[in-house]
Amino acid sequence: MPEKEQKDPGRGVFTRRALLLMAAQTAALGTLGRRLYDLQISNGDHFAKLADRNRTSKRLLAPPRGLIVDRFGVVVAANRTNWRALLLPEETTDVQNTIERFSAIVPLDERDRSRLGREIRHKRKFVPVMLREFLSWDEMARIELNAPALPGVLIDVGTTRSYPFGPLLAHSVGYVAPSNEQDVAKSALLALPGMRIGRAGIEQSQDTLLRGQAGSVEMEVNAVGRVMAELDRQEGTPGDEVALTIDVGLQQTIQNRIGDMAASAVVMDCRNGEVLAMCSTPSFDPSLFDSGVSRAQWAEWTNDQRTPLIDKTVAGVYPPGSTFKPAVAMAALSSGAITPTDRFFCPGHFDMGGARFHCWAKHGHGSVDLHLALKYSCDVYFYEVAHRIGMDPIAGTSHALGLGTELGIELPQQRPGLIPTPEWRQKHKHHWNGGDTVVSGIGQGFVQVTPLQLATYASRIATGRAVGPHLVRALNGDIGGQIDPQHWPELPMDPKYFQAIREGMFAVVNEPHGTAPKARLTIPGVEMAGKTGSAQVRRVSRAMRESGHFNSASLPWEYRPHALFICFAPYDAPRYAVSLVIEHGNAGADVAAPLARDIMTDTLLRDPVNHRTQPGQTVADAG
Repeated sequence: MPEKEQKDPGRGVFTRRALLLMAAQTAALGTLGRRLYDLQISNGDHFAKLADRNRTSKRLLAPPRGLIVDRFGVVVAANRTNWRALLLPEETTDVQNTIERFSAIVPLDERDRSRLGREIRHKRKFVPVMLREFLSWDEMARIELNAPALPGVLIDVGTTRSYPFGPLLAHSVGYVAPSNEQDVAKSALLALPGMRIGRAGIEQSQDTLLRGQAGSVEMEVNAVGRVMAELDRQEGTPGDEVALTIDVGLQQTIQNRIGDMAASAVVMDCRNGEVLAMCSTPSFDPSLFDSGVSRAQWAEWTNDQRTPLIDKTVAGVYPPGSTFKPAVAMAALSSGAITPTDRFFCPGHFDMGGARFHCWAKHGHGSVDLHLALKYSCDVYFYEVAHRIGMDPIAGTSHALGLGTELGIELPQQRPGLIPTPEWRQKHKHHWNGGDTVVSGIGQGFVQVTPLQLATYASRIATGRAVGPHLVRALNGDIGGQIDPQHWPELPMDPKYFQAIREGMFAVVNEPHGTAPKARLTIPGVEMAGKTGSAQVRRVSRAMRESGHFNSASLPWEYRPHALFICFAPYDAPRYAVSLVIEHGNAGADVAAPLARDIMTDTLLRDPVNHRTQPGQTVADAG
């Protein structure tokens, strides 16, 4: 009988170990499987997005700025392509080293380095900063050739502002410049490379509408953040298109007539307040502010006594001189102090207390009523009228006619001017005396107005309505209701007083011995009403006047009187109003009146408010 087989004790141990190992492997595989299930099934979408983020980079794009066009659609502020180099700080391990390498390829000046330092300190790492813009093709080629040594650097295309007519519309259209830290604190959109903010003119007043909405671009990047390809691009939404009331063709014509004089001219539709031309000379190139103004250029502008950077139409304040006399007349008529037929005698001077105030006509004008006083521009008549009614009624009427007050036009930096009163004088710790009232009656002393106010004033006299000047005609083609003359209320003055003043202004230009025969129109059947003004900028003593040898034209330029003229036409159905101020032009009748006549003639012949398309010759190309 065979022997029983004996059990091997090691086999049992092996079996248990195998089972334990198998169980451990099964548990590990189960854990791994569960983990893989979590990674790939349960949380697959989440981790796929994270992985995609490592593969792609997304950033916002500055939107194209809205266009600015004139009343006929001629573009006066456009956009042009701007190639630029950007730095994404989060995609480079050593920002300063990258900047130094870039500078060795495309030089950065001290201004660029200073700006970069500020932007890198104050912007988050995922916000790109501008290394250099306005790159040439040669500079872009060098950057691409050295791309491996420039982690985080990429070439991008954006837009920058261009002004086809350069200095012609610099003051009214304005200009843009890069945003600063204060701007970015108000709007994160302004932190984007290529964003610009309006700094003057319509660019500033309509800046929010012109900005638009940001776009985005998605790019594929490698492990070190180098851009490999552009995956998707969503362009930003352009800003609104702003259409102005300005007629560029008329603006060009007026500018050509003014030439290089220090002057300002405003043309308005006196029925609804549309500003058809606003010239302030000399001017400047607004495009320089986009790329940066050099110190030498800035010094040239600021040292020019003709002040090219100031928009004289809204920020230049001048004594109105005799152009102020219709406002004084209206104040006296409305207060009942005089009637149009009341007469005063002018011996050539007006005495009050121990002071003598001279008329511009040495031997006087004799007995004059309102009509003759306006026609001859008799100072003594208005000395007497101002003395009778006092300054407060003059100030109230002047404000109602648009003088010495803010007019609400869509332009920044406008100044209100000043119609002084005893209360104003007392606030400045000075006493108001009768002499202050008398000299204010002829638009001298403390009285200050702007050319835009003078054009508004002429328009209100012409129509009897409280028309307000405006420069924005339409947004995205939607024209506002203010172009309707009925939008503007009638002024609270008796229409017969307006008619008496209009007749006096008509006499200035058209009747014999009026002060402005040189302003008479030569267009058949069309007549113009106007008022001259010569505003002193320094006091002329009695001795100088009585010497018989005083001639203001012989004075240095800066001491000569300003020459002014206001007018409206056609007289029987007013359509256009013009104001003109020639700084130190000396005599309104001799210098300003004939130039204003030419401007009005150009306006009437062109007749921009009655055209849907641009009238006359094509606007000259602005190179």
